Amino acid sequence: MQRIIQKAKDFNELVMFEHSIFSLPFIFISMVVAADGWFGVWLLIMGVLAAVSARNLAMGVNRYADRDIDVLNPRTASRPNVDGRLDSVSILIFIAVNAVVFIFVAYMINSLAFALSIPILLVLGSYSYFKRFSSLAHIILGISLGLAPVAGVVAVSATIPLWSVLLSLGVIFWVAGFDLLYSLQDIEFDKEKGLHSIPSMYGAEATLFISSLFHGLAVLFWLLFVWAAGLGFFAYIAAIGSAFVLYYEQTLVRKDFTKIDRAFFTVNGYLGIAFFVLIVFDRIVS
Repeated sequence: MQRIIQKAKDFNELVMFEHSIFSLPFIFISMVVAADGWFGVWLLIMGVLAAVSARNLAMGVNRYADRDIDVLNPRTASRPNVDGRLDSVSILIFIAVNAVVFIFVAYMINSLAFALSIPILLVLGSYSYFKRFSSLAHIILGISLGLAPVAGVVAVSATIPLWSVLLSLGVIFWVAGFDLLYSLQDIEFDKEKGLHSIPSMYGAEATLFISSLFHGLAVLFWLLFVWAAGLGFFAYIAAIGSAFVLYYEQTLVRKDFTKIDRAFFTVNGYLGIAFFVLIVFDRIVS
């Protein structure tokens, strides 16, 4: 029993289950808007299972693909995928199980969700390989999380309305923007190992500028989402409030690169939750 518990802890450390918080709020935002309120317990369970299994697969592929890189980087050398706690076979089984769960959940939701399930998994799995040949990896990560709102509305209505695309574009630029900040930690390592990232290719100052530009676009698309979805006052507060949160994040990193973890995990986690709460409140009072 103790061995099973330890393995579970190792897999948790491998994929950081708690960081599913980045995708869950925006899946549920689109589900709330599509359903014009509560979408039901069944879709709540399906949404959680889809989001967690998709993220587990993406993180599993990332850790499997990056074994040769992580072992050389002091920041990542103690991860379970490289320090011997989890072997390659275990990680591949973990990836396969989560792929099956995601596809099965999509099948249980509706035919459009099922049809999109494998293409979505291919996008999620591709991110890990992009940094070996393209600095567009930051955008691919953004697209991976940006699929969440589209998946949410497909689950409720089996359609992809304009507002869900605008919401997704906001998520894409939000995620790509904070991934640029996070990648500043590895700027010298990436240069040394010939890995493709915007920081390693263009430097810290250019990265900070592009990150702030991406975050500005995120706010713009979120405002357009609120308008296109016909939402009300509190939804606009969510979009405008996100601008202040992202400005704080940018300021935090510019003052001290050692604050990147705080900006990445804490600030962005609060942003997603606050956005979701305000959208729910907007639907309640409208």
